[in-house]
This record gives sequence, structure tokens and C-alpha cells, in this order.
Amino acid sequence: MKKHNFSAGPSILPDVAYQNAAKAILDFNGTGLSILSISHRTKEFEDVLNSAQALMRELLGIPENYHIYFVGGGASTQFFHIPANFLGKKAGYVNTGVWTKKAIKEAKLYGEVEVVASSEDRNFCYIPKNFDIPADLDYLYICTNNTIYGTEYKVDLDSPVPLIADMSSDILSRPIDVSKYALIYGGAQKNLAPAGVSFVIIRDDMLQKVVRPLPTMVNVNTHVENNSMFNTPPVFPIFVMNETLKWIKSIGGLEVMYKMNVEKAKILYDEIERNSLFRPTVDEADRSLMNICFVMAEGKEDLAPEFLKFATERGMVGIKGHRLVGGFRASCYNALPKESVEALVACMQEFEQLHK
Repeated sequence: MKKHNFSAGPSILPDVAYQNAAKAILDFNGTGLSILSISHRTKEFEDVLNSAQALMRELLGIPENYHIYFVGGGASTQFFHIPANFLGKKAGYVNTGVWTKKAIKEAKLYGEVEVVASSEDRNFCYIPKNFDIPADLDYLYICTNNTIYGTEYKVDLDSPVPLIADMSSDILSRPIDVSKYALIYGGAQKNLAPAGVSFVIIRDDMLQKVVRPLPTMVNVNTHVENNSMFNTPPVFPIFVMNETLKWIKSIGGLEVMYKMNVEKAKILYDEIERNSLFRPTVDEADRSLMNICFVMAEGKEDLAPEFLKFATERGMVGIKGHRLVGGFRASCYNALPKESVEALVACMQEFEQLHK
């Protein structure tokens, strides 16, 4: 039976990345060595690292006055790296769910945190809009896509202070204006690579804004100055990232990727709206293209365990909602084929017929 991988992360990656990674595990680039045991100081791996940086710069249209580096520790490590480097007096955070709440908790260790807007009043089912951004903030922090609740920013904010964004789960899913951000980061295990590496895109001027003495590995300058090589970088995930970036370029870049993601999301959201057994959980204007959340319709809640079993038996993997919100979540990341979305829709329609 074909499996349809809707897991929220680690998540589906393009087939070509799997295939090339499998080959490199046995013989990396004709070296006779495995990518799992190659020295990160070899020219062969440095070429991979430089290629990944160049492709990310090309695909996202990253201006020349930005640096890109890769580091271990996951996005959760960046929750404290950001305030450790840049929070001197006060930072602003937009609270849109679990991940921003975790980031806020870490930031409070370093200075004052002002929550400038929040969607917690309605269980994070929307993105706050039209809020004031105080001019005295060291930076404003947002999470552009919220994997647990299924909300996503659809426009790049205009901010009078440096804008920092966690883009772990929607990076490279659509074009963005990088110039509006002072720093963008994310864990790679959604749209880019296996777990184990994070990316950071940082504007030049931020390197001079580090506000305190820091341990070497926490200071952003360490990673920029050493081109991600101060210590051993996550070699294998970076290799897979490079393969994924090559795939995105090969299909036409972010304009094509965005159209594909919009099409996939529309197919599933339309079925959720149409199907008498299900309902969406997020305001229409803020619905994520990456993480599509839904629950059973009112009065049908008791069918949830049965539908999960029904869908699992038909090859749907990872559609159970996060434990904090329940229901269902279909993560439709870049590499998920439209055929998988169509298979889930067919499954929902078949289930509806059984309960008419």
C-alpha cells in the first residue's frame, strides 16, 4: 500500500533527495567514503556547504548584505540565541501559539518582553493584524507559520524596528521579501532536510548589535566569520538540504512552488468546507498552506477515532492533530505530491458516504 506522508516534521522530502542521499551514504561524490564519515574540512563537503548557501540565496533572492549560516541545535536553540545576542532592554513578540510562547519564555531571561499582539484569546485561530509596533524595541519577533494551530502570515510585515522571524515550517514554500527582515531562522526538518540542522539568514548590521559578551557558540558572529565551520556542522543534513534546494530550483523556483502549494491547499480546504463530517479550525484569511488543521463537525465528534483508523488503514500517515488541539492535521509541505492530497480527500469522501 502506498503511504501518504502528512507528518508535521520530520517530514516528507523530495524523492531525488532520498535517492541521492542513499547513494552518498555508500559513496559520497566518488570519494569512496560515506557522507556519514566524510571530514567537514574536505573540499568535497565545502563545495556542498557553499552550494547550499548559494542556492538559498538565489531561490529566496537574498540581498548581498545578508549572511547565511547553518548550525545544530534546532530552532529551539535559536529561542535563546536571539535574545542573548540582541535583547538589551526590551523586545516585542507577537504571540501566535506554542512556539512563540516558548520563545517569549526564553527571551524573558535576558530583558523585558512586550507582547505587542496575541491571538490567544481565540485559541490561536488567527493572525493578529493592525497592531502598533513600539519604536523603542530592540527587535520584533514573529513565527510566520504555526504548525500546531494551522495559521500563517500571508504578507511580510513592515516594521520600524529589526524584524526577526522563525520560518521553520514555511521557508521556501513561497516568495518572501527578505529585505524586510533583520534575521530569519528555522529548523530544516520541514521543507529542507532531516532533523539536525538549522539555517540563519542575518543582515550585516545585526552583527554589530550584539549587546553582551556571550559564549562563543552563542554569538552570531562566530558562525558568520567561520562560515558555519567553527565546529563540525551537521554534515549529512546539510547534504540533504543541498539536494532539496537543487530540486526546488529544478521545478522552477518559488513562484512555481507557491502555485503548487496553493493548489494542494485549496483541494483540501475545499473538501473540509464541503464535507458534512468536518470543519476547519482557522479563520479563512489566515489558513496555513503548510499545516491544514480540521476537526469533526459539530455533533460528529465521536467519529474522530473511527476516521483516524479509517484513514490510517488507507495509507494516510501523520494526520492526527497535535495533542494540544486534537482533531486532524495534514501537513502539506513542498515535497508532498498533489496525489497524496487527492488520496486524503477521497478518503474523507468515502468516510462521509459510510455515515450518511
